[in-house]
Amino acid sequence: MSRAARLGAFIIVTLAILAAGVFIIGSKEYLFSPTYKLKTQFANVAGLAPGADVEVGGVHSGTVLSIELPHKPGDKVSVVLQLDRNTREIVKEDSVASIETEGLLGNQYIAVSFGSAGQPDVKDGDTIQSIPPLQMGELLNKASLILDSSQQAVKNTTEATAHLNSVSAKIDSGQGTVGALVNDKVLYNNLQQTTATLHDTMLQAQTGVTDFQENMEALKHNFLLSGYFKKRGYEDAAELTANRIAALPQSEPLKTFTLTGKELFDGRDSAKLKNQKSLKAAGQFLAQNQFGVAVVRVSTGMAGDTKKALELTQARAMVVRTYLAENFGFDDDLLKTLGAGKQQGDKLDADWGSIEIVIFPPGTPVPADEPAAAASVSKTAASQPAQTPTANQKQQ
Repeated sequence: MSRAARLGAFIIVTLAILAAGVFIIGSKEYLFSPTYKLKTQFANVAGLAPGADVEVGGVHSGTVLSIELPHKPGDKVSVVLQLDRNTREIVKEDSVASIETEGLLGNQYIAVSFGSAGQPDVKDGDTIQSIPPLQMGELLNKASLILDSSQQAVKNTTEATAHLNSVSAKIDSGQGTVGALVNDKVLYNNLQQTTATLHDTMLQAQTGVTDFQENMEALKHNFLLSGYFKKRGYEDAAELTANRIAALPQSEPLKTFTLTGKELFDGRDSAKLKNQKSLKAAGQFLAQNQFGVAVVRVSTGMAGDTKKALELTQARAMVVRTYLAENFGFDDDLLKTLGAGKQQGDKLDADWGSIEIVIFPPGTPVPADEPAAAASVSKTAASQPAQTPTANQKQQ
């Protein structure tokens, strides 16, 4: 071979090697840049191909190096990512890879999220978590279901409108009760008059109730009946339970004043005070000393009607409380009443009953009012055997 032929062959081979190197280098991204590899797994890569872009925080930072199929059914597809080493500062072990699409129908690429501060850095060859890709077929199926639901809703609305049109037509033609009411003026006027009459009747009934209450209040102060209320000791029965409690507090009393019904009231069955001076010592103690709560506790013996005994003790407790609150300066919210009704073993006066003003020290909680407690007390007293008054009690 001549010298010229050898020189030509050398030039051709050199150009071929140079062209091949250009193509190889052009297909190898980050060939001369420091990189590292990461792995992630997907159940379906949704059309992702090797060489696809990898973005970190929306910035192109690597490529998909390879995609490996699983070795057995049930395993996931492994995707190997080649990333620029500069991303190791923001990609951590809790970063997540996802398959995204450029636009609606563009190419797929891998998006890697930033890691959390304080999480360990990833090492070359580590596997990061992934989330399933949103496939276009699934999106279209969901859109189809929504469209079907919308069509059914439109159909239902159309049917409802047709029904309303039918009803409106019947009303306009005077069919049915509503149609007759709308089209027949006489029927409408009669109905309006009936409604007005009912309204006037209700107003008259309300006025009658108000007048009755006013008349009852006037009767209380009428000279013919005022003696009855004065003898009874109180006017309004609703006041009997206004400050009632169910039981005495459990703590030790600070002071107790004990009186008999004969000392305070003008009759065995009366709640009218006759000797208010007997309450002076208790009233002065309440006014001059600090206390937590005080209770006016009244009871009777076992003779007589249980219901009347309960009402009598409630009335006496209320009358004593009212006198103390009106004549001595103290916080009357702390003074409660306890009409105990019949009580077994009343040592002071089994016939006239007894009155106790039990005063508890500061800090004693005020017992809650329990209207149902009085009923339970009366039931308990009713279950106990009644005692027959002695001869001395009858003489009193």
